[in-house]
This record gives sequence, C-alpha cells and structure tokens, in this order.
Amino acid sequence: MKFLAEIDIMPHKELLDPQGKTVAKNLHHIPVDGILDIRVGKHIQVQLEAENESEANDKINLACKKLLANLIMENYTFHIKEID
Repeated sequence: MKFLAEIDIMPHKELLDPQGKTVAKNLHHIPVDGILDIRVGKHIQVQLEAENESEANDKINLACKKLLANLIMENYTFHIKEID
C-alpha cells in the first residue's frame, strides 16, 4: 500500500524563534500590520510504502525521531493517509 505522510516540525514553545521574530518584525515593510507573533517551522511530505497504516505510522515516527526533527529543540506531528 502507498501512503502520504504530512509532517509538521516546529520549535518548542519555550525556545526563542529568531527566524519567526525576524519575519514578524519586518512584515510592516510590505505592509502587513497586526501580527502578534510568528513561529517558523518545517512542513515535509513523504510518500512511502507499507503493509498497513500502522506500519507506515511506525516508519514515519522513527524517521522523525532519528533524522527529521531535533527533539531537543523541536516537536513534530504528522498525519498519514492512503494514496493510490
């Protein structure tokens, strides 16, 4: 079976996000006002093959823990759906 995983990786809320602060600080130049806070993260799409959704879930969870996310500074969430 083929699956598509949509992974979102964001910095921990307790940590400063210098990239987000820079974006928020400079939005008024284009001009966009009223922005209170921005946090910048990553969105990753992965197509994979697995026997079932549970196996696909395990594969993506392992990939996030071991490579895609820095668990000291980031957290992750993901959603998996079957594709044709």
